[in-house]
Amino acid sequence: MRQFDPWNGGRIAAVVGHYGSGKTEIAMALAIRAAENGLKVKLADLDIVNPFFRSAEQGGALAAKGVGLIAPPYALTGVDLPVLSAQVQSVFDDPSIHAILDVGGEEAGAAALGRYRPSFDRTGCQLYYVVNVFRPFSEDADQIERQMERIAERARLKITGLVNNSNLGPWTETRHLAEGREILKEVARRTGIPVVAVAGEARVLEALDPDIPAVPLKLMLKPEWME
Repeated sequence: MRQFDPWNGGRIAAVVGHYGSGKTEIAMALAIRAAENGLKVKLADLDIVNPFFRSAEQGGALAAKGVGLIAPPYALTGVDLPVLSAQVQSVFDDPSIHAILDVGGEEAGAAALGRYRPSFDRTGCQLYYVVNVFRPFSEDADQIERQMERIAERARLKITGLVNNSNLGPWTETRHLAEGREILKEVARRTGIPVVAVAGEARVLEALDPDIPAVPLKLMLKPEWME
């Protein structure tokens, strides 16, 4: 199984998507794999929208895997302030760092990227749009394309690739990823933005035999009722 390289020759990659797309699980998986491959990796939690299911919850687990976490100063405190850490700038200024930016859902969350536009102009950025076609407002090509346009506009960046993460949680079967693949092929045809990766638990990916690089997931954000 070929694994996905998110940087494509650069060192900054951002992951965006509609609510429930699974972008945070993907961001953490990419960061952990990079650290395992010997890279100096930072994962920046830029979610200024959603207080739940965010990478800041897994700071200890990420550190144990060699991933440095940059989280908003009020993350997980119950204080609802859209403030980003000043440490985010370090990933642009330090050329030894490879960074994954985990961005909040929808256009409101994507606005967090817009403030770093001057830095992106210097470093470049791969911007990946994660799709779960079984979530509301992501169920067909029309809906996905509209959401992508809104997010790209607020992020002030061009989306460079699509990631198929179509799933139904623990009930996911290979056919669900295959269904998402067909819908994203149509999105790619319309927009010219390629499908660059497929994400999912290993049991599903192995049965799918993907023809594009994969992001194997070991889910870290399971709520207690799913254990």
